[in-house]
Amino acid sequence: MSTKHLTIGSEDPPRKDGLLRIYAMKFCPYAQRALLVLKAKQIPHEVVYISLFQKPEWYHKIHPEGKVPALVDGSNVIVESTDICDYLDEKYPENPLYPAEPEAKNRDKEVIKLVAPVTNAFARCAFTDEIRSPEAWLKLFLSPLQDLEDELANRGTKFFGGDKPGMIDFMLWPWAERSGCIGIRLGYKLPFKDEDIPLIRQWKKDMGQQPVCQELLVNGERFWKIASCKLTGIEPPYDEV
Repeated sequence: MSTKHLTIGSEDPPRKDGLLRIYAMKFCPYAQRALLVLKAKQIPHEVVYISLFQKPEWYHKIHPEGKVPALVDGSNVIVESTDICDYLDEKYPENPLYPAEPEAKNRDKEVIKLVAPVTNAFARCAFTDEIRSPEAWLKLFLSPLQDLEDELANRGTKFFGGDKPGMIDFMLWPWAERSGCIGIRLGYKLPFKDEDIPLIRQWKKDMGQQPVCQELLVNGERFWKIASCKLTGIEPPYDEV
């Protein structure tokens, strides 16, 4: 499948019977969640990249809002990154990313909700003209990250999933790997102290060593070349970065 981002005037590529298809944008952290899960679970699939600046006309028949990701499985279309990832883990039980015990699985789903405040802080910093002091930006990020730090401390494990990454890890990772763009956006690094979130910092290093994370890596500098276009209103160079 082509790595080019399809745009206005293109056609939806023919589908292969029985093969999952994920519609994505290469730099979208939400789409990356689904791609991480597909690769971690070793599920055969194909990827079709979509320009979110000039969306193909046909794509709205798949996702009425024109967002990514969207997973097509036969006649089923699943949208929203967490719903897609849960669907994949349920349908393909090999290489499970949730604990087998219902109570532990429910706890993981509750922890995944703690990721949203982190992504919201990231979006406010990266995609708006909001002005804050360095200390105020730090507080906005540190508060939700501390909740995740405390959870990881309570688990006493290398990853949220234990000795290897699980669903929580993959739901958080896309923003961790892109975190370098915050310093580029602000023009300075957030004033974290050495004692702030040490477990999350080590977790980030350990996640960065995972083959599936390395394969799909989008670092902060590369991401910013796309994300900054949202502030200027120019077309992102999807296929040139």
